[in-house]
Amino acid sequence: MRHLHFRWQPAAPQRTLVATVTAGLVVTVLASCGGGNVGTAAPDSTSSTSAVDGRAMALSAGERTARDLPTSLVEARRFLTQATFGPDDDNLALLQRIGYSAWIDRQFAMTPGSFRLRWEQVDAALRAANPATGADVNDVVNAFWERALTGQDQLRLRVAYALSQIFVLSSVDGEVLAQPRALAAWLDMLNTDGLTTYRQVLESVARHPLMGRYLTHLRNQKEDTATGRVPDENFAREVMQLFSIGVARLNTDGTQVLVNGQAVETYTAADVTGLARVFTGWSFACPGYPSANCFNYGATGGADSQEDPDREFKPMVAYPAFHTQEAKTFLGVTVPQTGRVNPYGGLKVALDTLAEHPNVGPFIGKQLIQRLTNSNPSKTYVAAIAAVWANNGAGVRGDIKAVVKAILTHPEAMQPLRSSAKLREPVLRLSAFLRAFPHSSDTGLYRVGITDDPSSQLGQTPLRAPSVFNFYRPGYVLPNSQSASVGMVAPEAQLLSESSVTGWVNYMVDNLYNGVGGYNTTLGGVNFNRRDLQRSWRDEMALSDNPRSLVDAVVDKLLYSQSATALRSQVTDAVASITVPPLASDGSNAAVVDAARRDRVYTALLLTLASTEFLIQK
Repeated sequence: MRHLHFRWQPAAPQRTLVATVTAGLVVTVLASCGGGNVGTAAPDSTSSTSAVDGRAMALSAGERTARDLPTSLVEARRFLTQATFGPDDDNLALLQRIGYSAWIDRQFAMTPGSFRLRWEQVDAALRAANPATGADVNDVVNAFWERALTGQDQLRLRVAYALSQIFVLSSVDGEVLAQPRALAAWLDMLNTDGLTTYRQVLESVARHPLMGRYLTHLRNQKEDTATGRVPDENFAREVMQLFSIGVARLNTDGTQVLVNGQAVETYTAADVTGLARVFTGWSFACPGYPSANCFNYGATGGADSQEDPDREFKPMVAYPAFHTQEAKTFLGVTVPQTGRVNPYGGLKVALDTLAEHPNVGPFIGKQLIQRLTNSNPSKTYVAAIAAVWANNGAGVRGDIKAVVKAILTHPEAMQPLRSSAKLREPVLRLSAFLRAFPHSSDTGLYRVGITDDPSSQLGQTPLRAPSVFNFYRPGYVLPNSQSASVGMVAPEAQLLSESSVTGWVNYMVDNLYNGVGGYNTTLGGVNFNRRDLQRSWRDEMALSDNPRSLVDAVVDKLLYSQSATALRSQVTDAVASITVPPLASDGSNAAVVDAARRDRVYTALLLTLASTEFLIQK
């Protein structure tokens, strides 16, 4: 391994901070390079009390258990880490007062806001100030961060974010990048349909024009023997491989079905060809449909009879003239050749077949477990979720609300086993930090922006996966690691590299000293000249003369493993090593004293944020 160094060079008062973080950083890098274990850290069951915990501690342990309440602040924080973008005081207090089931039900009942309407508001304001400008994909990302950090409907958006990494559509693709309003509408779709049924989500995904652009089944045409044209098979392949059934037959517990020791394929090339025919003849909606032909809207040389300003996110409609009349055989079913083509009937058969396939419950259910609670769920855990997927108790299959509730309240999530853990992906690290220590936004837009660069940013941006295979694969194994040696996967570790690990620390150093997000100069006549997201750190500065109190306050906010004794001791020593000079009687050294206190606060924060205790969600 090469010698580690920091790309970012801090100002003089900050050099101590960079020096103190080096030891923790090296430990983290060694763990990610194979010297540590991503998936087998023991959970911590020791609880502590605090002002938040005290709001609900009047109940006896027996009463709390009977009422489905957390038995400790540790449990409450762990649950909210899984179900939100990071615990905050309000939700901690509410959870401890009403219990898990009631908290989840309350989240499900919340009315979702609209990312598209938020984007349109920003776009209108920008154009009013300068008609030559307008909102872009950054403003979709900013709208995501605004809701993730301040929205009340945390669970809904957390599920939508998980689904965005299963039904992947990415603005890295130029076709998607060019349609930011439609991308905001895509996020709306995941945020609303994401708590209905899997069958509903699958149809919304299949008929969304932006997915049609991304996986090229928008304007997909029937075969033409004269030119040799055949239907595009891209979406047909990915809807099976990634969005529904996977490539290998599964038992209900998520393990592969084996015949003579070999995995059994779920579909063949012939199934892809047959299913691709279902997705021919689908294109934009338009006001005069079905009499109007808007099939070729936007295509080079296409004749556009009518336009619809919302065509980029209204569900695609079928144009029979472009839909194949050939029989469509796939996964053991056939949509027969008929004299009168019915594209909608064929689509229903196809989506029903996929949604009813026995693989879907364990395949998609396990990925939702991985995204929320545990990278390596037991077979019992997966089987339990697959059972809820098959029947929510009222005969409904694929009820995502029931599945999510079962995932979050399963014993392996509520009382983790030794093998229960997942690496926090960068987006969730930043959100946990910003929810634990809320920042205000100068613009009110939460301009976090695109954070793709792994060496100086997160190396990850919502809705910007590098490919349809997401930022990481659900079965990714970290090479040469202890977790790999015992057959465990570490999906998010696919984002790890020496560059990204040091980049996380560089990024957070910058965030702590300068604020988060885009740089604002003058807004509404006010000279800001600083990053958009800011925090005064007044409360933390008030504790800086007592290193242990400061560290306890920081660790208690960021971790739910309350007895991280070694970490607390190490961070306390590092904080105490920064000398805070006494304030001169005339206050002449106030700036120096203030800088030293800030260094103590930022050191406590950075060492905790760079620790394995924070990076690994147990």
